[in-house]
Order: sequence, then structure tokens, then C-alpha cells
Amino acid sequence: MKLLIIEDEKELSDSICTYLSSESFICETAYDFDMAMEKISLYDYSCIILDITLPGGSGLNILKELKANNKSEGVLVISARNSVDDKVAGLKTGADDYLAKPFHLSELGARVDAIIRRKAFDGKNIVQVGELSVNIPDKTAAVNNKTIDLTRMEYDLLLYFTSNKNKVISKGAMAEHLWGDDMDLAGNYDFLYTHIKNLRKKLLQAGCPDYIKSVYGLGYKFTV
Repeated sequence: MKLLIIEDEKELSDSICTYLSSESFICETAYDFDMAMEKISLYDYSCIILDITLPGGSGLNILKELKANNKSEGVLVISARNSVDDKVAGLKTGADDYLAKPFHLSELGARVDAIIRRKAFDGKNIVQVGELSVNIPDKTAAVNNKTIDLTRMEYDLLLYFTSNKNKVISKGAMAEHLWGDDMDLAGNYDFLYTHIKNLRKKLLQAGCPDYIKSVYGLGYKFTV
């Protein structure tokens, strides 16, 4: 799952990225209004962590832009402001949650998890697809209650498939979601094919139906 952290305090941004990366998220950053606007216009994210006060503009205007363009990202507003008016303004503009600074990183991570579950998985902790179950808080997957040994990348790929089941996903969208800004370093999609092949093999060996279908010229579809 890919996140965007829009925060001008670089030390805080680095701390958030370090913690959430340890929780198996891919993190991208923006340190000012213009950089954030460019990111949200070019890419999609599972969740955006958004500071209200930014160099060059207001985080509330970024939130308005997201909603005006029908972007589906969940948004967690963080701010040093702790007044009721600021909280109400953020939530009325379309934020999914609000967290006042200073905060514990573990609480931030829990709120991000909750937003993603609500937005992509109807609030469920466990996503069930036939014999396959994905435990989101534990970041594990099982077939017929037997845990599958997945790498972090394979788990992220499986979760992305289940959150987009029955939709055709382009190779570019998958690579961008899994690798973020580093996707341009790959040069081709061989790395993606390898991860999909390994994930499909592990699912089949565990007794799971072959839900992952290749769509010629377009990408892949997790067919349920």
C-alpha cells in the first residue's frame, strides 16, 4: 500500500516514513504545497497524511482539489492546531480523520490502517475471497486457514489485487503502487512479472483457485 506524507517539517516527515515503512507501507513525501499538488495530480495513493499549514498554500486547498477531482484516497489531516474549528473545517472539507500534533507514531499507524480498511475493504479486518483470507492487521494471508509464507512484496501485491478485484489493473499502475518513486529505476516490468508468478505459484500450491488472470495488452485482473 502506497502512502503520501505531505508535511513540511522534514524531521517529522522522516520519522513518519521510517515508522510506516517498517509497517510495510511504501511512502512518498511532499514538503510544500506545489510539490503536493503535483503528486496528487500524477499518482494515486491508498492514504494521504496531510498537514494543514504548508509553505505556499493550505492543506485544506489540497483536500478540496482531491474531492473536486473525485480522488478516492483516504485522508488523515495532521496539524499543530487543536481547535474545534480546525478539526471541523478539515472533516467538513472531506478528511477521513484528524490527528493533532504531537502524536504517537503507533496511533498514526493505527489510524492509517483504519482509514484504508474503511475505504478499500468496507471496514473489515479480514478479507475473504473463497478459500483465500487476507488478515489486514496481521499482514498475513491463508488458504483454508493455512498461512501462506509470502514476502512483503507478494503480500502487498495480493492486497492490491483483492482491493481491486474484478477490475483490470495496468502493469504501470501496479508497479507505481508497489514501488512508488522507485519504479522508474526498474527499466522494464520483469521484476513485476516475477513477483506475480511467485505469488500465483504459492496460492495454487496452497490449494487456492487461480484468481490472477493476465489480460493481453492491458495488465492483470483478480477474477472472483
